[in-house]
Amino acid sequence: MVKHVNKEQFDALMQSDKTVFCDFWASWCGPCRMLAPVFESLAERYGDKAEFVKVNVDEEEDLAIRYGISSIPNVLAIKQGQVIGSSLGFVPAPTLAAFIEKYI
Repeated sequence: MVKHVNKEQFDALMQSDKTVFCDFWASWCGPCRMLAPVFESLAERYGDKAEFVKVNVDEEEDLAIRYGISSIPNVLAIKQGQVIGSSLGFVPAPTLAAFIEKYI
């Protein structure tokens, strides 16, 4: 299950021992809308091994700035507060699955 999180919820997740996959997105972004069902289906598949969240860059600008998000969609793999990987732009399910498997 994908959770839509704000800054406070996001910061709390950074204490998790699990890898957090965060999809930075915006409602006006076409590629973001294309990636959403892919991200959600993979969250269902891997949800027992990692956390899956979405951050709207228009609503949570501070988080976007903190992580240097200048292009979206951008899926970050974060472990204990540190970015360990990034997947920029729309990618098909097999590509995103391989990215997730690399960082779980």
